[in-house]
Amino acid sequence: MDKYETKAKYNVAESCAASISLEDLQQLSDDKSNPLNVSSRKLTYGAIRGSNELRSNLANLYSSKSSTQLRVEDIIITPGAIAANLAVLYALVGKGSHVVCHYPTYQQLYEIPRSLGAEVTFWRSSEKDKWHLDLEALKGLLRPDTKLIIINNPQNPTGAIIPKATLEGLVAIAQERDITILSDEVYRPMFHSISPMDEDFPPSILQFPYAKAVATGSLSKAYSLAGIRVGWIASRSPELVDACAQARDYTTISVSQIDDQIAAYALSPNCIHSLLARNLKLARTNLEILDKFIEQHRWACEWIRPVAGTTAFVKFNKMGSEVDDVAFCRELLEATGVMFCPGKRCFGGNEDFKGYVRVGYCCETKVLEDGLASLAHFMKGDYKRLPLANGHP
Repeated sequence: MDKYETKAKYNVAESCAASISLEDLQQLSDDKSNPLNVSSRKLTYGAIRGSNELRSNLANLYSSKSSTQLRVEDIIITPGAIAANLAVLYALVGKGSHVVCHYPTYQQLYEIPRSLGAEVTFWRSSEKDKWHLDLEALKGLLRPDTKLIIINNPQNPTGAIIPKATLEGLVAIAQERDITILSDEVYRPMFHSISPMDEDFPPSILQFPYAKAVATGSLSKAYSLAGIRVGWIASRSPELVDACAQARDYTTISVSQIDDQIAAYALSPNCIHSLLARNLKLARTNLEILDKFIEQHRWACEWIRPVAGTTAFVKFNKMGSEVDDVAFCRELLEATGVMFCPGKRCFGGNEDFKGYVRVGYCCETKVLEDGLASLAHFMKGDYKRLPLANGHP
């Protein structure tokens, strides 16, 4: 992403819902009498763990369908979910720790534990099972020294969810063995293809009666505000919250007061519903466009249609054999300006996810339409010359 995204004409790799400006944000607010004003506040460090206004808004969101109110003190504001995950991992794992991590997923969730000296075991999902996780498989992965189970729900890059029943089973297993759960919920609540009334609809990990659970999130993905760099750590365990706060003491101190103020405004009752409605509509519209493209190119690509989030994992092949996804993404970008993320390079290792690309379909609709039109033209010509993942032409 860092190397190529500024060069792409059609960035269909981005995992955020199409970004908005502060002016756009104010237009989405139901209260036009209370404009966003970030110019009058003195720019001190501010509240170290985050403003009461922002943390109150988050606490109310987590508590909306829970029997127990999440407290303001249960939340720490961080510079994005990436910093939230780092603080949790730095606080909880180290040399000699054993960690089980949902896979495939965002690389940070397993590479940071490894860098801290932990041994990481993958809890694998596969396309043939619609990217679902198996609780019996999890039991076989756990060890007496397992310290942490990491999940990503909704999931990047597949757009799958971990359904409620699986979460219930996960919590029971973790509780029985006294293992902490870290749930990266950065794509919550982008549930565009499942109703809250559906029995599989996944609640936050914090809505289960297990104190040793931590959720992380941010304003970047579902809320279109990656540029303000605001995320959070939330847990019902004061000990876990304090440990994360201590891990953060010598890194970021606090977030920008300006960012905090904008985030509180976005998550206020006057704004959040319109903002989410805008992004859910965008996701549903764009997903239908991507679905149509895939149906028209079934000779070359396949997928499990996403249920939530902003990304899809699409597998490309020639005559039944996976294409070299890295070569595909590179040549596609050079020929058309269309950017995807290669699955093997960005989400796998060794022989995992050959032929897969991550598509970020929640960009501006025009970008997606034009990008897929360019891809369709590429499929008629240059695609035939792509090498296969096994090295053959």
